[in-house]
Amino acid sequence: MPTSSTDSGKPKYLQIADDLVRQIKEQILAPGDQVPSESELIKKYATSQGTVRKAFAELRATGLIETRHGKGSYVKRRPPVRRKSSDRFRRSHRTAGKAAYLAEAEQAGSKPSVSVLYVGPTEAPEEIAERLSVPAGTKVLARRRLYFSDGIPTEEATSYLPWDVAKDIPELFEDNPGGGGIYARLEEHGHRLKELSETVRVRLATKQEIGALSLSPGSPIIHLTRNAESEAGRVIEVCDTFMAADQFVLEYRIPAGD
Repeated sequence: MPTSSTDSGKPKYLQIADDLVRQIKEQILAPGDQVPSESELIKKYATSQGTVRKAFAELRATGLIETRHGKGSYVKRRPPVRRKSSDRFRRSHRTAGKAAYLAEAEQAGSKPSVSVLYVGPTEAPEEIAERLSVPAGTKVLARRRLYFSDGIPTEEATSYLPWDVAKDIPELFEDNPGGGGIYARLEEHGHRLKELSETVRVRLATKQEIGALSLSPGSPIIHLTRNAESEAGRVIEVCDTFMAADQFVLEYRIPAGD
């Protein structure tokens, strides 16, 4: 039955948003269900496209739905993946053959998977080259992967490694470098890690990133760039990552003493 514009004294778009929130909380719209389309809501609530779009904006702000580019909006099925920087790169995890992303996603109750997009030589972009202390355009090894949670793309990451380091480690050229990932292989070949440092930015997704992660236009992403430094004092990997901002919570432990 169409909602009256005077119900609760609220604007029509807020009434629609409130009704959808109620349906989600009462699981009339269950986790994973598709939210009715704009045309369906226009008909149901006897209103305009502009009003329905404002209602969707309100609903997205609640964090209860996710919009997939070209596919519509869905009720979220899981909490965000929690990335604990103080824990995810422990050496004990690598020696146990655990991959950080897969373990974290499983802990969040979702089914993780990864697609390898490219492994091979490339020219180092300017920012990456600066972090690796090589001239821009220098030949490096790139490993680009797309990560999924319950079949939905959530993160794309590209690792860049100095060619003189990578060329002697054949596993780094494989889609699957083996248990513990590339850090385990680096340490096995004498490049023991000393420290990892991350730079985190939040910005609007580019057109390419929107397509890669099936985001709606105007979506925010987390742009994270990580340096992996060896005990010899050299940065032996830079990982450049963009992540759907609503799919992750980043946790950091910061020492307060000397």
